[in-house]
Amino acid sequence: MNIKSKRKIFLLVLIIFTLFGCLLSLKLGPVKTSYSELFRAISGKDSQFSQIFFHLRLPRACLAYLVGASLALSGAILQGYFRNPLADPFILGASSGASLGAVLSLNLGFSISLFGLSTQSLLAFLTSLILVSVVYLISERRRFQTTESLLLTGIAAGALASALTSFLLFRRADAYEQAVFWLLGSFSLADWKQVWLLLPCFILAALVAQYLAKDMNLLSLGDETARTLGCSTKTVRKVFLLLATLLASFSVSVAGIIGFAGLIVPHAVRLIIGPDHRYLFIYASLAGGLFLIFSDLISRIVFSPAELPVGVVTAAFGAPFFIYLLNRPKRSA
Repeated sequence: MNIKSKRKIFLLVLIIFTLFGCLLSLKLGPVKTSYSELFRAISGKDSQFSQIFFHLRLPRACLAYLVGASLALSGAILQGYFRNPLADPFILGASSGASLGAVLSLNLGFSISLFGLSTQSLLAFLTSLILVSVVYLISERRRFQTTESLLLTGIAAGALASALTSFLLFRRADAYEQAVFWLLGSFSLADWKQVWLLLPCFILAALVAQYLAKDMNLLSLGDETARTLGCSTKTVRKVFLLLATLLASFSVSVAGIIGFAGLIVPHAVRLIIGPDHRYLFIYASLAGGLFLIFSDLISRIVFSPAELPVGVVTAAFGAPFFIYLLNRPKRSA
């Protein structure tokens, strides 16, 4: 089967399973409902379950899809940026910075709201963005900035942020339960405000990434080769790094830290459709949304009516699958 046929079949599979996952998300929950009640609510004949379907379950499904798509796109960008399939959206400290901001808000104790974001969400977003910006500025101070220096600086900064987060949790042990939302990820607080906040960010980032996809293909050949082929490597790298950081920071601010979605999804998609970023960015986004819709479903039904943090589910499926990907025979790749 040629690569074009694989892409068409894979796209069809993604669309079908996404629609199926959305329907399941609307049907399943602590309150037992049926598809007939869902269709009556859609037609306006039954308003009894409209609140459940359209104000609780639908925004949750939409937010899960958007976060999954954002993390997968961010991961695909960074894997191309570093030319390393092990790169993920949190490699530069975005997750550690967000955790620090969320726990810091619990220690400060004040409450504000902006654009539908709570105090925790706002500080998580800001500290995530600030930490990655500091990482970039520090690595840029070297005479010759390299992806290796950026990567190592990000790891060190992330470790420092994690240490500060642990210190703050130690000081406020009573805040640990609230901090679990950020440390393990959850969509239990999803609402339409968060969806409308993340949607334009994702659309803008996806459009810009797709516009620059050919340049990412050139970067994969090496900076020197890319420059000789007409790519403005320094500018393109800055734009891609900004896109990946914004996608990861916004995702963490509304859903907490959800591991593996931005790591295994683009990696697996690359094995199926090839490394061409003109297709990889699109397919990885679609697959990431699908992955988190089903992960959220599992987190809701395993111990219903209680919920597992969605990060536990993504790690439970993602870690073994990633080990398999790393150890599969090269001839099958």
